[in-house]
Amino acid sequence: MKDGSRVVVVRPSFSETWAFFVRKFDVKRSTLEQWFKGEPGCEDSIELLKFLVKGARIISITGEQGCGKTTMLMGMIENIYETMNIRVQETAFELHLRRIYPTRNILTFRETETISGQEGLDVQKKTDGSVNIIGEVATDPVAAWMIQAAQVASKFTLFTHHAKTFPNLVTALRNSMLRIGQFNNEKTAEEQVVQVLNFDIHLTKDFRGKRYVERITECIPIEEKNEYTFDHRNEKTLEGKFDKFFDNATRYFEKVTDKQLYTYRNILEYVDGEYVVTNPITQENIKEMRINMNDDDLENFDKFIEKHWGNSLKQTVSVSADAQETTKKRGRKPKATNV
Repeated sequence: MKDGSRVVVVRPSFSETWAFFVRKFDVKRSTLEQWFKGEPGCEDSIELLKFLVKGARIISITGEQGCGKTTMLMGMIENIYETMNIRVQETAFELHLRRIYPTRNILTFRETETISGQEGLDVQKKTDGSVNIIGEVATDPVAAWMIQAAQVASKFTLFTHHAKTFPNLVTALRNSMLRIGQFNNEKTAEEQVVQVLNFDIHLTKDFRGKRYVERITECIPIEEKNEYTFDHRNEKTLEGKFDKFFDNATRYFEKVTDKQLYTYRNILEYVDGEYVVTNPITQENIKEMRINMNDDDLENFDKFIEKHWGNSLKQTVSVSADAQETTKKRGRKPKATNV
């Protein structure tokens, strides 16, 4: 509706009686501080969320209906650097970000009877958008738009989804890409998803109506290693050569039939009424986040790393980043760094 509310009406014979459901009467500016409401450990949680946004990470916000996904999304948008143009793709205009942030370069698109979502996404690529926001990934085509936007259309992407667990999120996005025909192989489709997705923020609403962040999960793609050998060349007998060949063949079929493409771990959890920072962010993501931050945020981010995960992690990442920068200044291609 024009005032930002969402109205659903059902009638017989679809329902047993007429019923009306109204949500979102007005559009208000939301902040992360308002969302957490001063709960124990919320300061670290807010800092972490701000760093993820400022570090240009691709983030999903998941949870059941009414758990606060849209409110969380609007609170995170406030922390996007003002130099970044924001482009929004929705099935219906619900976020109203131009009204909330009138001084920002924001434009929202939606699918119409004559313009498909895919065509709209193609247009977005020509509008100098830095951040792509998908209001709700609820259908297979929208899931495909999200993957495309995250790959080529923007610096980073934010979106919401109804998945209950992180593996469910990956599976749902993978199946959406299979159903619309973009891929015909499960592993290939899943690989595209895990290569794109960086973090998942899962929200929960308990039976009392309390809303909280149950966990923040990092997706960690697994790099495939070449474990095949050429030992058969060193064998003197035909029987020995066959044994080595079959060893490699067995390993190959194991990897093809049961190939693990990703792992995941929680970097923040809600435990006994308190938010607790747990596992460290992987060094690859930390390096990418540091590249995208301004000097002030970078300094605060390094302090956050040192506070929660120790000075050694910060030094390792900093040394690697400095080495890459020095190599670039000298005009040489930076070498891969294992940290």
